[in-house]
Amino acid sequence: MNLVVCIKQVPNTTEIRIDPVTNTLIRDGVESILNPFDAYAVEEAVRLKETHGGTVTAICMGPPQGEEILREAISLGVDNIILLSDRKFAGADTWATSLTLAAAIQKLGNIDLILTGQQATDGDTAQVGPGIAAHLDIPQTCFVRKIESVDCRKVVLQRLMEDGYDRVEMQLPAVVSVVKEINTPRLPSLRGKRNAKAAELTVWNCADLTLEEGAVGLNGSPTQVLSIFTPKHDKITEKFTGAVDEAVDLIVKRLDQMTKP
Repeated sequence: MNLVVCIKQVPNTTEIRIDPVTNTLIRDGVESILNPFDAYAVEEAVRLKETHGGTVTAICMGPPQGEEILREAISLGVDNIILLSDRKFAGADTWATSLTLAAAIQKLGNIDLILTGQQATDGDTAQVGPGIAAHLDIPQTCFVRKIESVDCRKVVLQRLMEDGYDRVEMQLPAVVSVVKEINTPRLPSLRGKRNAKAAELTVWNCADLTLEEGAVGLNGSPTQVLSIFTPKHDKITEKFTGAVDEAVDLIVKRLDQMTKP
């Protein structure tokens, strides 16, 4: 079985800062990590390989620093790593990103199952997995909490819903976006870390994927960020003193005043 897992490098911080001029994340001085949601996709891909045989290829689109998380994926059991890196890819929205990833998967060829994390912590769109499926014109299911069975023709899985789960069967090849309930990611082994250092990294640019410049990056993005800001959280505190009954009456009156137009 030939599996692909798409991963992303994201800032390791809750204090995200935005460049007011470019409306993009300020990454300078901020540690980057493997997107936490993608760790579950990597783990599931490796488990499927261990059960059914085959290979797992991890693909990341981003700057050269993306090599770090790709080598981390090797330490977790991934076999091959590919970095999609080109200045022409910069500024891509989810449509252009999924197009680029889909082109890389097509270039690989003979892929049975593609796994992604539910979403990225720096974007929270959950659109790249479905976008890859749309560009490749293959089936896709989001919010997968369990893969029940898989063979050379189909995959049977459970899709998480608010009131339980749906049981879904899809023909292969297909795209699966997993949620954290699917597994517990492993830690890198000592052998895995050694393999990560020695692993060969494949780097593909726009020309390698035979994509037109106008179809990728900012030029190929139908959606663009016009403005972005960090919302302010202003808190107003009022203190009511006196006997309990008096304080309760004051609070009720104050709430009543706040609800009136």
